[in-house]
Amino acid sequence: MAARLVRRCCWRHLGAFLSTPSAVPASLLVPAGKVVMARALPQAPLALFHASSPSSWADGFSVKEQVEESGNPEHKVIGELIETATSPQELFQLSELHELNSNQASLVITQLSRLAAEKKLETESILQDERFQQLIGITDSQISQVWNNTLVNLLKSLYSLGMESSRREMQSVEQEVLWRLRRLTFRQLASLAEFLAAKQGKENKLLNEVIKKLELRWTELEGTRTVVTLMGKVGHISPALMDRLEDKALELAEQFNPDDIRKITLALAYQNRRCVPLLRALSYHLIQKHPELGLNILMDLIFAYGKLNFHQPQVFQKIATDLHPHVATMTPVEVTRCIRSFALLKWLSLPLFEAIAQYTLDNTKQLSVTHLCSIILSFARLNFQPSGSEDFFNMVHEELQGQLDNLEPHLLTDLVWSLCVLQQAKAPYLQRVLAPDFYARIRGDQSLKAQSLRLKLLHINATAKLESPEYRGPFLPAEMLSTAEPAGEKVTFLQSSLREALVGVLGSRDKGRFDVRTIYGWPIGEWVLSPPPWGAAGLVSVEGIEPEGLGVAFYYRILELSGLEGTFQVIESNHQPNTDKTHQ
Repeated sequence: MAARLVRRCCWRHLGAFLSTPSAVPASLLVPAGKVVMARALPQAPLALFHASSPSSWADGFSVKEQVEESGNPEHKVIGELIETATSPQELFQLSELHELNSNQASLVITQLSRLAAEKKLETESILQDERFQQLIGITDSQISQVWNNTLVNLLKSLYSLGMESSRREMQSVEQEVLWRLRRLTFRQLASLAEFLAAKQGKENKLLNEVIKKLELRWTELEGTRTVVTLMGKVGHISPALMDRLEDKALELAEQFNPDDIRKITLALAYQNRRCVPLLRALSYHLIQKHPELGLNILMDLIFAYGKLNFHQPQVFQKIATDLHPHVATMTPVEVTRCIRSFALLKWLSLPLFEAIAQYTLDNTKQLSVTHLCSIILSFARLNFQPSGSEDFFNMVHEELQGQLDNLEPHLLTDLVWSLCVLQQAKAPYLQRVLAPDFYARIRGDQSLKAQSLRLKLLHINATAKLESPEYRGPFLPAEMLSTAEPAGEKVTFLQSSLREALVGVLGSRDKGRFDVRTIYGWPIGEWVLSPPPWGAAGLVSVEGIEPEGLGVAFYYRILELSGLEGTFQVIESNHQPNTDKTHQ
């Protein structure tokens, strides 16, 4: 704090010192060892000169550089000419008419890069030009005299123009930047890190050194823009730096605007960093201070929350409410992205989903089969039935007719499984996925994706047997109906605690069995009682399960264990998948 106060005082006195340049001899404004030389250049009016504030100087230039810039009218004029040039030819002519030093040559190269990017010019012709070779030669011969800010911009410009990294001039600039890292401001380091991360990738030696400096000097981090930029562009390279950025973002959470919040949440989502304190703070300020949010911000926010599986009901309600008026004007891609995120979060907003169902009916011709499948899968995950379900599903069946053979096997399986959940699976769908040639593709495949597909086929087969009396086949063969436990399945802490508690209640492990697998694909997850301590009323018979010594199969599923009250909530279990939903 004391160092910062001293620095501010120095800038204030320096600003007063430079406010009257006429009172200062020109010889004092030129670095030692340089000779003041008169040039036949037009005297530009003072109004055209750019006078930076002392605070901005601290971000870009050293004191020596600012004294030279403020006190040399010739440099100012050349700088104005470079800045106002509108074509590479103007810049090359300027280099021919005036004798440029290394700093001015660097400014010309930087301007060339900017013009090439803005006007989409061919960079190869610029690099091959003899005058450009002269500029890069001047810079290389006096590289130590190039100002810090100009040197950083020079390096970025050479990368943008596509100069080969094997060239000596390029290596000279990179080495000079590497030597000066300790003298660069934090903002310059952040700008350089952002550029190198986008252009060069993680393996760049200079980028790694820059990130190390950022990690060491993170306390100098100021301003929301730098925090947001580093989190989005550089944070994924250095977890240590990202930890510091999250702490700083939490400190500045109140100052972020909606777009900043969008960028931060996206950065966290892409890096799978579920920083709960930061997400809670951003959610709070989003609700309290930003009543109106744009469509793009709403879409990105719900995507980020879904990817991070972060539940914040007030934010979800706000997003759903704000999205509802936009549904009619959204594109099919936006609609599917939106509904997929809400389904992932298991958050059901009835008005929003009714609007999406109506959008699907009104824009059938614009929706592809893939878009339609995404909507059906999302509805099934939330077990949502539109109010006009008959019209909706008639449209679905009509659009899917003749399209099943064109779907990828996993997508087709998910589609039919979802239709089973929604009680809309007809014989053609069941026949397509239960046919021998279909499930033969995954036989013997032990990958996680194949196990998931096999389990869903068991669910579909159960629906075909138990809920579709008019369906006559085909069904899965007996060898597919294995009740073996999937490989690699782990017992959670809650499951193990529940089992220990149940053993205490029953008095012995011999009176029950854990995790019994059925031929329908749904396990009896916690306990099978044999015999039951309660009456036989309401017991559910399940094919494939016969506890020893009993002629009738039955089971109870323990859904909840309350450790405080010592009670269990026991309900009958069926073969429907878990489709818990949250209403608005």
